[in-house]
Amino acid sequence: MGTIYYGGSATPIHIEDRILAHLKVVISTKLRRGESFTVSWQHPDDQPRGRSTIWLHPSIPLRFVFENPEPPALSREWIASLANSASSTGGIQLVAEHFDLDQDVPDNNAPQAVEVSDDNDGTD
Repeated sequence: MGTIYYGGSATPIHIEDRILAHLKVVISTKLRRGESFTVSWQHPDDQPRGRSTIWLHPSIPLRFVFENPEPPALSREWIASLANSASSTGGIQLVAEHFDLDQDVPDNNAPQAVEVSDDNDGTD
């Protein structure tokens, strides 16, 4: 389980390492370009029902912490999908990954602190 520490928030955001690795690529690219955007997710079952959104801006401190010392294999298709949603009015909506058919992706059944929904309509 990875963690995002954002701004002065005393509450870290826990996200499964594989999802966080993909988010890191997109977030880093957007912030390096000076672009601001949102990231939204549904609350996991062990938290009060609902969803959260954070506004990402280049001037706000951000740190990614990964539980696993080895970086996971990345899906170009998933990165492209996240990047496209980051540029939409709805921002990044954490959604289920679409894997390349020829990519060998290890199974990871670890529980996640961020829910990933199957819809990607770009609205809040």
